[in-house]
Amino acid sequence: MRIRRWALRSLAIVLLIAVVLPVAAIAVLRSVRPLFTVYMAVRMLGGGRAPDYRWTKLPAMSPYIVRAVVAAEDARFMQHRGFDWTEMQSAVRASQRGRRLRGASTISMQCARSVFLWPGRSAVRKGMEVYLTVLLEALWPKERILEMYLNVVEWGDGTYGCEAAAQRHLQTSCARLDAEQAARLAAILPNPRRWSASQPGRYVRKRAATIRERMQQVGVPRSG
Repeated sequence: MRIRRWALRSLAIVLLIAVVLPVAAIAVLRSVRPLFTVYMAVRMLGGGRAPDYRWTKLPAMSPYIVRAVVAAEDARFMQHRGFDWTEMQSAVRASQRGRRLRGASTISMQCARSVFLWPGRSAVRKGMEVYLTVLLEALWPKERILEMYLNVVEWGDGTYGCEAAAQRHLQTSCARLDAEQAARLAAILPNPRRWSASQPGRYVRKRAATIRERMQQVGVPRSG
């Protein structure tokens, strides 16, 4: 009997941590900006720089950075509900043809892991990412998901969000970014610790040019 009570109590605790707390946290963060994220804390405790993190509301950002990031990271952001099945299928087909398997993470998925999860790769982390993505899409409007992502995504060691990134890489504010600057910042997002927006190499310049071409073709929230 004691073992049964202990098992039920343990199950209740697990459910609280894994199910209830994420729902509560996401509900609160729908309208409150986070003081920091789990990702920032783990990076810093692991020996990284103290976070440079400056919150900027979506309407105050340059519309170019909003369009550039959507064009670079998730062109169907406004159409899907957290998972881009078209992109996933395309990535699988490319892998079957012998090409390197590319990522198919949406902005919603990246937002979930940037806010709530730790750096690294594991089955547990991926499972939590999927669950949190479903919650984000259910509880937040697209504007909030994009605003949160643009404010917390890592843009270099200790650099989080478009304001800190614009200041560090280009010595300007997020509000003043022009189309070329925005495209270069978006171009380095897959590997911001290695690539430079201020002194872009050939690959980054080529990627930024492609992003510029796509910027007017993507849908973004009205406030963007």
